Amino acid sequence: MAGWDILRNLLREEVIQRHQEGCNTEGFVEKIEEAGSDRLKLMAVYEEMIQLQVCPDFPFTEPSELEDIRKERPEGPRVLPVKHSDEVWQDKFHGAWLGRSIGCALGKPLEQFEYMSGNFGNPGWRNVQLWFQGADAWPITSYVPAHSRAEQEIGLKIGNGSIKSLREHISYMESDDDIRYTVLGLMMLEEKGLDWDSWDVGMLWHRVLSYSQVCTAETQAYLNFAQVTSHEMNLCRKERNPEWQEQKEWVRTYLNPYREWIGAQIRADGFAYGAAGKPELAAELAWRDASFSHVKNGIYGEMFVAAMIAAAFSEQDTERIVEIGLSEIPVNCRLAKDVREAVAIARSTQDQVELVDRIWEAFKHYNPVHTNNNAALVTASLIFGQGDFEKAVTTAVLGGWDTDCNGATVGSIMGAMLGAGALPSSWSAPLNDTLFAEINGFHPIPISTCASRSYVVFKKLNPDS
Repeated sequence: MAGWDILRNLLREEVIQRHQEGCNTEGFVEKIEEAGSDRLKLMAVYEEMIQLQVCPDFPFTEPSELEDIRKERPEGPRVLPVKHSDEVWQDKFHGAWLGRSIGCALGKPLEQFEYMSGNFGNPGWRNVQLWFQGADAWPITSYVPAHSRAEQEIGLKIGNGSIKSLREHISYMESDDDIRYTVLGLMMLEEKGLDWDSWDVGMLWHRVLSYSQVCTAETQAYLNFAQVTSHEMNLCRKERNPEWQEQKEWVRTYLNPYREWIGAQIRADGFAYGAAGKPELAAELAWRDASFSHVKNGIYGEMFVAAMIAAAFSEQDTERIVEIGLSEIPVNCRLAKDVREAVAIARSTQDQVELVDRIWEAFKHYNPVHTNNNAALVTASLIFGQGDFEKAVTTAVLGGWDTDCNGATVGSIMGAMLGAGALPSSWSAPLNDTLFAEINGFHPIPISTCASRSYVVFKKLNPDS
């Protein structure tokens, strides 16, 4: 059963996905068009497509299972020496939650076609710039203005779905999936500690999320999981399904061409906070979560980000943080290659506009919500920011593509690195220490309370820290 889109469109995306995975997809676009709207014919094309093998000359090695991933990763610190006072720890956890909220709120109104994909003859980043310039708010030093001369001059607009995140109206972090998944990570660690796997992820989602709260890869995995559990009449059972390891591959891949998109990457934070200072553990928890709905680079995105967040509680050098993130994913995967290219771009310019333009040109062949291009932009923003919270977060959002996701991820890493006390009050004060997540008990809740609960979980999992 197709979830996020109609079957024919899913198959069109599957052609792109299979090609990016290293398969020869020649002729499949034509086969899809010939099938028209006939479901049986479309499914026959799909079944043929999913049987394709990766070409022998594909230059990357990209496993999806944890032990295989670890065999392909480079050397890394795995655990970092971290000795903070209780006060410093709490400030860093607060900074991580607060930074994530700030970055998400900045990017949220721009999460629409004009700014993600580009329009009116402009790349997405240029439309972001034009909106702020038309509001006399350039360079970016505050939240998105509600109005801009770019409305009349170009045709740009801001939709009605994020009014409460606009500069004129913002008074809290409004509900968003980038915050909701951070809450779910906290909930999982509070309830299960370290005793959980991807089966438990599916159970948690079905317990607290509605079908309308998930997107793309998560939508299809949510739907596939429901079919598995409904068939076995065990959705309400608390124990793990003994056949889950065989079923997981179907749940995360069947009619799911989005399995390397950004959905898993934005889910890292809640788990990584519980593994602060332990990038290997953070990456493992991210793998458990990501493998419910993603494969290969979709999984690596969450592992990479989780390891960086965990490292940020110890490290102050953003290049070192990126290096630690790379140490937890295969050295010869597409994501590692793209991140290394982003590092080189960031090192070679001191101009924000030049940076985002070059990143856009280098990675615009990906879907605007693919893992790799957004991870590249996150990486470049961290390095370009040189320890400056505002500079890093605004660069991530200026770059276009998945604006709220990238702002949130960079904000989380920078917040963990710097601590809440070092974040500019011009960004933090408008949120009034409040977030809404559309999850029972977290709607609303103080951001500082979420941070305190993450710290409690961290201390429970790491009693010697």
